Amino acid sequence: AGTNLPQSISSNTPTIQQHHCNRMISTVLLALTLFTRDEATAFSPPSRTLRHYAPRISSSITLQLGDFFDLNKQKEPDTPVATTTEEPSDEDDDYYDENDPIEKIFNVFFGKKEKEPMGMKRFGSKTFPEQYPATIDEWADPLESDDKEMAMLRPFLKNTNFETRGLRLTYDANRDGWDPVSFHSKVDKQGAGILFGTTRAGIQFGGYNPKGWVGYGEARGSIAAFLFIIGGKYASGGSPGIKLRKVGGPGLAQMDNPEIGPSFSPDALVIPMQQDNSRLARSKLGSYFERLPDGTNSLFGKDSMVQLKELRVYHGVYEEGEYIPFTDAEPFALY
Repeated sequence: AGTNLPQSISSNTPTIQQHHCNRMISTVLLALTLFTRDEATAFSPPSRTLRHYAPRISSSITLQLGDFFDLNKQKEPDTPVATTTEEPSDEDDDYYDENDPIEKIFNVFFGKKEKEPMGMKRFGSKTFPEQYPATIDEWADPLESDDKEMAMLRPFLKNTNFETRGLRLTYDANRDGWDPVSFHSKVDKQGAGILFGTTRAGIQFGGYNPKGWVGYGEARGSIAAFLFIIGGKYASGGSPGIKLRKVGGPGLAQMDNPEIGPSFSPDALVIPMQQDNSRLARSKLGSYFERLPDGTNSLFGKDSMVQLKELRVYHGVYEEGEYIPFTDAEPFALY
């Protein structure tokens, strides 16, 4: 109204330009109408009525900004900071924050996050402990079924699949033989295992192999593998000893060669069991397993090679028919 249109548009004979101009005017009027209708409500505070959205929504639902942001939320007073920090637990129920706008947007399209979707537990260090590096400052309690030596090894099995599982002796070098054939005939395809040895000087040491042995010549990887020393100067603060974690990723945690005995990485703890020197053990820390706190790079202190007095391997106790993990080759293992 009151706008002077070009002569070609104002004439009684419709033209292409007139059609374009009419369409443009209609579009502008429609946009102004929509803006006038919605501008008063688009940014209004949300009502206090809770909205519940199903995972599937129809195109008729109108979403307001207040559905995702609590614009009337009062700032909570500052609370004193605790002097101790607690580790988050996988068992906590507060893993989901209903006030998080990102969670609200996600819920509109996919529904509320479930704690156990389709019956599967969520990933975490408590649910799948051996997908994480070994725990070095917590210790497991002995089980009633543990004998004296098992009870000595049990604390080192905290946050492993053996923490609450009974142990059984599968290999004893003094009983079964100090050679690779005897070793692998007793330990192969038995699942994860824990090795324990004593040097002639009295050093008690060992290692946890989460992937076990199968004797196929593989380099079996696991970030949860670790070595340990029982007692000695590294046992402090009530700890039974010290654990040395895998470093540099999970690869090469166990060199599972049938021609030799146990080999934690190519050099961290190797017991070749060769005929001319069957009780030899050597250790070089740093490349694949942690060094000792004072920088020592051998499990055996100042000695890189020692002679062993005893060597044993323990495996888990499983019920008849129970699945035993890691009892075969892992040609495509990525962990």
